[in-house]
Amino acid sequence: MDKEKFKERTQSFALRVIRLVEALPKKNLTAEIIGKQLLRSGTSVGANYRAACRAKSTAELITKLNITLEEADESLYWMELIVKANLMDSNKLQSLMKEANEIVSMLVSSLKTLRSKPKDSRIYNPN
Repeated sequence: MDKEKFKERTQSFALRVIRLVEALPKKNLTAEIIGKQLLRSGTSVGANYRAACRAKSTAELITKLNITLEEADESLYWMELIVKANLMDSNKLQSLMKEANEIVSMLVSSLKTLRSKPKDSRIYNPN
């Protein structure tokens, strides 16, 4: 998947996270706190990926992609908690959790590829 499509995918993920958080039970302290955590991490995935796309070196790219990976995995954690705390039915989160897992998998794959390159290799970043 090219970087523009992945930017769109991570932005779409963020929008879906926003809708999920808005659908959590109101006046529930647990839902409010977990929702805020999910909102932060879920919207951060795309923002950090965009920053990674502006990396000036392979090392910087790896660092920024690692942050993106951490945020995607954290988002998955918060969604798992929402299900386990019975704040929302798992069927409503299944598709979004699948998307989070796919994003995590793609980031892990990209990082493995980048780490396998020679240390002195340069990336081309036209931005």
